[in-house]
Amino acid sequence: QLHRIDGRTDRDAQFKVIADMQREGLIRHVGLSEVSVEEIEAAQAHFPVVSVQNLYNLVTRQSEAVLDYCERENIGFIPWFPLAAGDLAKEGSVLDEVAKRLGATPSQVALAWVLKRSPVMLPIPGTGKVKHLEENVVAAALDLSDEDFRHLDEAGRKLS
Repeated sequence: QLHRIDGRTDRDAQFKVIADMQREGLIRHVGLSEVSVEEIEAAQAHFPVVSVQNLYNLVTRQSEAVLDYCERENIGFIPWFPLAAGDLAKEGSVLDEVAKRLGATPSQVALAWVLKRSPVMLPIPGTGKVKHLEENVVAAALDLSDEDFRHLDEAGRKLS
């Protein structure tokens, strides 16, 4: 995963080095982080991009176009900070109401929303406690209805 394209170095030169490393067998697959659609397309002139890791969650949607592109091209999308819900997690919010109805936490519902958003979504929520890891695993099994998904989507868009 190329963590960031270095703005001080020619982008294509960086991609050529990565392509050379791939040809030499030093790396098998290449992913990119914090990139635009245009940058993914430029990279694909040098090597296949298998994953993109951008900031994305229920309330941070600046990477919608990138996610849509990844879906069309069947590129894995790894949202970093996938559990963020900000004001949407407040008592009485749509997220809070859905969580209570499902017997889940707001973070679990936010993660379930991310998972339902796209078939190429591969969230890797960070956790420092076993309890949180267990909660994240449960989130993958939550069955958000289409109606809940839509209400959460609309509420998140208003805050993004």
